[in-house]
Amino acid sequence: MVGAGAALLVAVIALSREGDRAYSSAIVYLVMGAVFSIGLRAAGVDLIEPLRDAALIEHAAEFAVIVALFSAGLRLDRPLSWSGWGSTVRLIAIVMPLTIAAVAGFAHLAMGLSLGAAIVLGAVLAPTDPVLASEVQVGPPGESQEDEPRFALTSEAGLNDGFAFPFVFLGLFVAGGGGGWVGEWLLADVLYGVVVGLGLGAIGGWGLGAATAWLRSNEWLLAEYDGWLAIAGVLAVYGVTEIAGAYGFLAAFSGGLAFRRREKEHEYHRPVHEGASIVEKVTELALVLMIGSTVTIAGLGDAGTGWLLAPLLLLAIRPAVTMLAFARSQTPRLERLFIGWFGVRGIGSFYYAGVAMGAGVISEHELTSIYWTVVVCAGISILAHGLTATPLSRRLGL
Repeated sequence: MVGAGAALLVAVIALSREGDRAYSSAIVYLVMGAVFSIGLRAAGVDLIEPLRDAALIEHAAEFAVIVALFSAGLRLDRPLSWSGWGSTVRLIAIVMPLTIAAVAGFAHLAMGLSLGAAIVLGAVLAPTDPVLASEVQVGPPGESQEDEPRFALTSEAGLNDGFAFPFVFLGLFVAGGGGGWVGEWLLADVLYGVVVGLGLGAIGGWGLGAATAWLRSNEWLLAEYDGWLAIAGVLAVYGVTEIAGAYGFLAAFSGGLAFRRREKEHEYHRPVHEGASIVEKVTELALVLMIGSTVTIAGLGDAGTGWLLAPLLLLAIRPAVTMLAFARSQTPRLERLFIGWFGVRGIGSFYYAGVAMGAGVISEHELTSIYWTVVVCAGISILAHGLTATPLSRRLGL
């Protein structure tokens, strides 16, 4: 309790001051988590063990990502068109698959993982994070100019958490062996999961917007509770989509987009976003602290060659494939570099790592390597991107 109280106090101070300092609050949380890890182990306390408590990590990360995805969709005002969302298409259709292939190749050849486990690691590290990347994303509804770099990073983070799922399943199918799964994967895990996920999210978001407007106009809902209604609604949309066997992450993001477009100029959008933002910040604190508290020297050693993957992914793979994807675009070179650098890794990767650990088709040795490689990549990403977000944004005038 003392630790939790101190963490919350430090978090409030960090959030209050991060706007005029060259750091992100996630860096502070990560350091606190590492301190907790040292203190807990010195006291002989082992609260969380990654492989044993994989379901806890998975579901905690799941909740954080759902809220962040809905919030990301809610912030985007740009009309839906191929030309307007061209940068998003490049990031999802080109950058993401190439990143998965490059990481999987390194994991298979340099880390010694089996092909299935290597594909899983590539898919786990492919999504950019909607929770930790708020410093380089667009602002609240109605206030942002949606300059191209921020729009590209926000829309990418909103979509690629869902689009990573088919590749996770692909790796698990390969790891599980057997045959006859290709058709099932293409129809169920790619086509059905994506289309139905986006569709149910759009319907649910539009309906939630209509319900919010009706409740407000009939004085059934006080304005200060708008945000909590949104959280309840997006959880329901996510749950229905998962029950239908589709991708709830895609539904959460498309639900936010549809909610925003239901009555674009209505006053309830801002309190809804503020409510979601508060929950998002609290879950970010909880998740980074929890993950940081699992860190041990022995665990970091289990990452092995994965230590080489983190700088390779952040400094070479992501920037290179981004520049390739934007080669024929009108986006200025500095903005392309900005988009390529800020491929933030974090909470979503831990969700997918939890899914992989619970699938039961990858060996414990390989799962250990996958988890600690994700810890290393996410930790370095939090530090590197957290320290550079504010100065680089100012440099580009964003």
